Amino acid sequence: MHKRFQALPMTSPQQLEILDLRHFGAGQLRPLLEREADVWERRLRWDYRSSTELLLQYLDSRILPGFVALHEGRICGFSFCVYEGQKAVIGDIYADPTHPEPLSVVNTLTRHLLETLNASPDVHRIEAQLLLFDSGALVSAFSKPDRRTLAVYPRLFLEQELTPNSNNPTVFPPQLELCRWAPAYYQPAAELIHASYVGHIDAEINDQYRSLAGSMRFLHNIVRFPGCGTFDAQSSWLLRERNPRACNPIVAVVLCSRVASDVAHVTQLCVAPAWRGRGLGKLLLGECLRRLPGAGYRALTLTVTEANTPAVTLYKGAGFSMRQRFDALVCDQIQHPQPI
Repeated sequence: MHKRFQALPMTSPQQLEILDLRHFGAGQLRPLLEREADVWERRLRWDYRSSTELLLQYLDSRILPGFVALHEGRICGFSFCVYEGQKAVIGDIYADPTHPEPLSVVNTLTRHLLETLNASPDVHRIEAQLLLFDSGALVSAFSKPDRRTLAVYPRLFLEQELTPNSNNPTVFPPQLELCRWAPAYYQPAAELIHASYVGHIDAEINDQYRSLAGSMRFLHNIVRFPGCGTFDAQSSWLLRERNPRACNPIVAVVLCSRVASDVAHVTQLCVAPAWRGRGLGKLLLGECLRRLPGAGYRALTLTVTEANTPAVTLYKGAGFSMRQRFDALVCDQIQHPQPI
């Protein structure tokens, strides 16, 4: 058992029995996860089955920290987190909507998970972005983290229907060329992502952006794992300087994943600080919108932090509309001044 996660059976005031997730295998959790996948498809147009299968593999390995809620012996909810160094990322909290009080189940699971993480001295930071919950729904459960500050960042899940068009290709500045994603761009793309988020509000939400190594992990997770859909290299684009002596020739990037047979999702859109103010983000997004119908997509989705006004303005100006408003929640350990 992981040294950070010593979970014991607990009973809540709602007569729920809370047990360690690692006591359960994939076969026991599959029905609940499949019901959750149906919710993802209905609410966000997201085919969550590949993520479900990956999670079931982890469940069978009995290494994933989290909890399961039972009511009268029947599984009615679960939660889990993953550790990244001194950070814990809450991967999911879900309750069966047929339970008489699903929000109570969610709150109970959240409280037990946070209590365990707060009692772990080597967990300095907790992050959560749970898209199925409306903004504000989880704030009360997170509101009193022991020895931690809580920051809440409302975020928007946006979508746009795509229609085939015969528009001419986008005209980019002559010193730049458009190129498709290739593995050779891992390092320069990670450098671009890191540079783009220095001092940015999204670096407060996801601390991976704060370092080059973290940005590389972020990029690796997008490309290699199905948590944000299946990466589509043919629908991911970069703008590159033609000057071969440029320090980092990549000046802008838009990365897309397939989240359903006919729905794409933008996992990253950023522009190098030195190239901002020239409309490159708008041009790159427009070219992406122009090409996606030819790849079989009928809709494009993305998420954006509500306080990121320039990005929200860009997306809404490009025709995106809001489908869901959710929260990014961050609990940071309170740093006490060292005695003199």
